[in-house]
Amino acid sequence: MNILLISPTQSGIGGIAQHVQGLKNFLEKNENSIEIISSENTFTIPVKGLKNPSFMISSFLKTKFKKNFDIVHAHNIPSALAMKNSPGKKILTIHGIFSEQIDQLHGTTTGKISKKYEKDALSWADVITVISKESYDYYTSLGYKVIQIPNAIDISSLSFDEDRKYEKQVIFAGRLSKEKGIRTLIEICKNIPNDIHIIIIGDGPEVENIKKLESSQNNIHYLGSKNHQHTISLIKGSDVLIQPSFSEGISTTILESMACKTAIITSNVGGNLELIQNQESGILVEPTNHEMFCKKIIELISDKHLREKFITLSYETVKKYDWKNIGKQYLELYNSLL
Repeated sequence: MNILLISPTQSGIGGIAQHVQGLKNFLEKNENSIEIISSENTFTIPVKGLKNPSFMISSFLKTKFKKNFDIVHAHNIPSALAMKNSPGKKILTIHGIFSEQIDQLHGTTTGKISKKYEKDALSWADVITVISKESYDYYTSLGYKVIQIPNAIDISSLSFDEDRKYEKQVIFAGRLSKEKGIRTLIEICKNIPNDIHIIIIGDGPEVENIKKLESSQNNIHYLGSKNHQHTISLIKGSDVLIQPSFSEGISTTILESMACKTAIITSNVGGNLELIQNQESGILVEPTNHEMFCKKIIELISDKHLREKFITLSYETVKKYDWKNIGKQYLELYNSLL
């Protein structure tokens, strides 16, 4: 098959980027021809509020010269205009609940505008897929017919050496922005005992607050953005991964931490409820409750047997999210449209 993937991003440690790269790798291994249009190979304006609109326009213009695709698979709403303009059967994958994400990032006025555009974009697709049960329930409640196919990872590709820098090591890896619970993370860092070291990886609008925090505490270590291999090595070397997000689909970071056999404390929202059985394969906490995050970090750091219990079950869970299983679902969907 000739397949066009359209995505706002295709590189870095972000969930959509890793999903698109993983899908591309799986499809190519199964002898399909893949092309990607993303912000990395189109013109975009790297300014908050302008990046997505500029990508929408430039990707739309780029598809005017594309022909002969069997499948056009767009990821998230900003890719939908280019999908509409492309020949081939059209699939739109929604990573989360788009208008709610825009609400959190840019405010309610922009969120209302995005909701109108989202309605148009969904009508352009032959098939709509979502990655979590929360998204499935939301879009079906609005009357859309959707298919749930979750995020995936290639477990075999994560065979990097661990990077442990401290005896008691906790890690956060993700975008440094409000919706990822950075304000909660800051409060956790301020209240965690000095002998527990928290490594922070990522970039985003809250980066200056993280740098300020690091400068005032010897046990907080901001490492900036790291490539995928280095990020995985640091996750493997950590006792606990924390993720206090206010919204999540099926988090690639959590899937990779499960595969790396690192214990997880995360917020009780979205797709996290599908991945983690509270107190069985990890710990779920209200995203604003930094006191409980601190309490559970201390508890897990001091109890190796509890960490091992969580790790054993979470590793069994993550196997069903391997690309060799999830990729087959996409291939079956593609073939059903031809």
